[in-house]
Amino acid sequence: MLNLFVRCIVIYFFLLIAMRLMGKRQLGELQPFELAITLVASELACIPMSDPTIPIIYGIIPVFTLFVVHIIITKLASGSLRFRKLLNGKPIVVIEKGNLLPDVLKELNMNIDDMLESLRSSGYFNPGEVEYAIIETNGSMTVLPKSQFKPLTPSDVSLKTEPADMPVTIVMEGNFMGANMKGLPDVGKERVLKLLDTLGMKQSDVLLLLVTGNEVFVQPYVGDSMTVAFPREEENK
Repeated sequence: MLNLFVRCIVIYFFLLIAMRLMGKRQLGELQPFELAITLVASELACIPMSDPTIPIIYGIIPVFTLFVVHIIITKLASGSLRFRKLLNGKPIVVIEKGNLLPDVLKELNMNIDDMLESLRSSGYFNPGEVEYAIIETNGSMTVLPKSQFKPLTPSDVSLKTEPADMPVTIVMEGNFMGANMKGLPDVGKERVLKLLDTLGMKQSDVLLLLVTGNEVFVQPYVGDSMTVAFPREEENK
């Protein structure tokens, strides 16, 4: 029993490392060859875990081989457009100039329900609002709305905007993220604690605290979230 437990742990961590080295795509973003390699690797890893009589190396070597194959295929696809198209296919238009293309849907083995679901996932509940819809090589849908249904942007009304700041996580689940704070010299632990004190909170009360420019987003474990202005340096003295 102990032997089986150890084998499972070893193969699990080896498979985890291999998957991490292959990249950080989500399952829905995998290209067909990546999905195939992931499924095969998972199946091969299960063999020595389920049968103690099979040497553990029989699970590690095939997974390592698939990892090498993945790296080779990825390098070839990155260097050759023709090979990449052969391997991944090409994006296919399913809505063109506001019209559904039923023949194309049949070729993709998609029905209307599938297409409507993909549209809803993209934020469009009415196909009449869509000018073009494209099925990407990973199976996701990209939508170009009709001009009258595009969201209004500041440039549409000649409104000047300031460059956006990247939100930085400072506190997560009651813990200070020290590595993140190194990039924000004006944000110190003492200043954050003092801000929390003015809000009637302790560090342990905070589920998430983000700093974006001069604004602070705070989500406590109990209560509503809030966005407040970060106190200036002189205000803390």
